[in-house]
Amino acid sequence: MTPVLHNDRPHRVTKPLFTFGTLTLLIIMGIGFSFGITRMLLGLGTVTNLDNYSPWGIWISFDVACGVALAAGGFTTAALVDIFGRRKYRPLLRPAILTAFLGYLWVSIALSFDLGRYWNIWRPIFNRQGNSVLFEVGMCVAFYLIVLGVEMSPSVLEGLKARLDHGEWGAKVLLKVEKPLVGLYAVVRIILPLFIVMGVVLSLMHQSSLGALMLLAPTKLSTLWNTPILPVFFLLSAIMVGFPMVILESIYANISFGRNPEMDLLTPLAKIIPWFLAAYGTVKIGDLIVRYSQLDFLSHPAATTSLVIEILLGVVAPFLLFLNTAVRRSMGWLFFTVSLIICGVIMNRINVFLVGYNPPYATKAYFPSVGEIAMTMAIVSSILFCYRFFVTFFPILPGYVPASEVELARIREERERTVNPFWTWVIRGAAVACLLSFVVLYSLVHIEAMQASLTTVQGIERVKVALPVAADAVEAPSYPQRPAAYKNFYLLDSQLLNSKSDDYEPVGFSHRIHDELVGGNCGGLPPPLCYIRK
Repeated sequence: MTPVLHNDRPHRVTKPLFTFGTLTLLIIMGIGFSFGITRMLLGLGTVTNLDNYSPWGIWISFDVACGVALAAGGFTTAALVDIFGRRKYRPLLRPAILTAFLGYLWVSIALSFDLGRYWNIWRPIFNRQGNSVLFEVGMCVAFYLIVLGVEMSPSVLEGLKARLDHGEWGAKVLLKVEKPLVGLYAVVRIILPLFIVMGVVLSLMHQSSLGALMLLAPTKLSTLWNTPILPVFFLLSAIMVGFPMVILESIYANISFGRNPEMDLLTPLAKIIPWFLAAYGTVKIGDLIVRYSQLDFLSHPAATTSLVIEILLGVVAPFLLFLNTAVRRSMGWLFFTVSLIICGVIMNRINVFLVGYNPPYATKAYFPSVGEIAMTMAIVSSILFCYRFFVTFFPILPGYVPASEVELARIREERERTVNPFWTWVIRGAAVACLLSFVVLYSLVHIEAMQASLTTVQGIERVKVALPVAADAVEAPSYPQRPAAYKNFYLLDSQLLNSKSDDYEPVGFSHRIHDELVGGNCGGLPPPLCYIRK
């Protein structure tokens, strides 16, 4: 095979946008989103198999949890190139950023379909709760999507400028905004390193927090996955799957567009992956050994089987395969091996959010409906179609120039020498400063939330002293007899509630709005149930 040099200057793909494959994607999207529109208009029950016991399904476990993990190639490649200074992998950066941008964009869209009251999705921005893991995930994902938009902007601006320079369709309209486009491009090039650093920091935060979400339901999550270091597993697995996703995307683009393989970049990149596999596998197996006395592998054979497949298929097998040099040099074997890692991470997320989730009073086992499966296929098809669109109209994929093996090595060495080490250290310093800034900022939010929670607890304790609730009381005082100074707090003492205390965790929240809606009746439960501070 004639050696090629991957030029740092990306180019647009010359293949047509609409082919048999893209038209098939559009048909799948049309069918899936018809179910989505029905869900938006008529509610979750008309399309999904969700209920009060299984409040989330495949839209959360696959579309959101897996989507966020599989978009990790963006921040891992950005860290490798711009923070650790491995500039030879720069041709892989823009495709990785595009994949991450599309992943997070469609994760956000998929989440809006899953939310019961999707029209309230904006409320966490103005109603923050620093003790909420879900708040941290939501804010990090929202800001990271903005960061990815900035990281994508050079490709978009260069594509628009190219249309203007070559007189392609839309050039007359772009001519009117040529100066703003050029000025915006200059500004983006200056601030881009800072946004890349911010993207890495944000990703490290919310990738782990997705695992912390499931720690809120210890009595419902199987002990096979219910471990205090679940956030560490989610972070390590996201880092582990980052470079495999970059390799998979590169090979997919080569096959789809008939391009020369980038094996001179993918083979050395593949040498890094076993280290992450070893780190994740060691911690995973070590955790199972430490918690062995708490585990019952025979109580749920299906869950145990799924765990074994997750570890063997997604960690052990690819680790052994990557030790073989021939595997790393073969495009086919490389594609197969990284696919194993990706499937293993997908299985892990589905195991945690679905297979290992067991509500104690569920009346039926959850299985996704036809509408849920169709919507999931539509989301995946949308990502593939948008990827094709962007690489067709904007410079994303690297270009090629012929070169001999000697010429290739010489040019690369010269390129590495021309990198200014001063800017490398500036970017690394910015990374450290950005990380510390986020830690300080979120610590302030957390302290504020802790103080608010402490105030609430102290208020409840004062109510308990002022209005003790007798276990054998017959009814709560009528509304006019309630002290006027009291606000917000119910004191509950119900045999029905207490009987479930071993199965469901207590959740503290304000009942003020609930009281206004139901007139002081605590969910229709029989008295004696509450005194109220109104």
